[in-house]
Amino acid sequence: MGLNIGDTAPGFELPDTELKMRTLKEFKGKKIVLSFFVAASSPVCESELCTFRDSWEEISKLGAQVIAISNDGPFANKAFAEKNRFNFPVLADYTSKVIRDYNVLMPDLLHIKDYNAAKRSVFVIMEDGKIGYKWVSEDPLKEPNYEEIKQFLK
Repeated sequence: MGLNIGDTAPGFELPDTELKMRTLKEFKGKKIVLSFFVAASSPVCESELCTFRDSWEEISKLGAQVIAISNDGPFANKAFAEKNRFNFPVLADYTSKVIRDYNVLMPDLLHIKDYNAAKRSVFVIMEDGKIGYKWVSEDPLKEPNYEEIKQFLK
């Protein structure tokens, strides 16, 4: 069962790169650009998250906060975030629970049995906690339409 626009976004509590537990509730009152990415330090994920980093000022002025989630551990995410100077939380869903809650689990990545990852996807969660925008790709090499996301935030 997938989530649809208008549904309440599932909450979460996940560690960031400093091992601080972060929740969806702490960002309440802002729009949240929730980006699920496939794998830390992979080329397409690096391109995607660097695009969000470089759009940070514009996204912030639109009243939004970027949060990135993958099923990588916090240490891999920390190396990835530090290398690229990400200016938003990168969270570790190492059990894939939140990835399953958002119905974006990609099983057997690269045809490796039981190597699960998140489908590249973006949800915009509105100030009221409901999903206002949803984009999910079956192709891990496809990046989201950044201009469409920014237009939605406006």
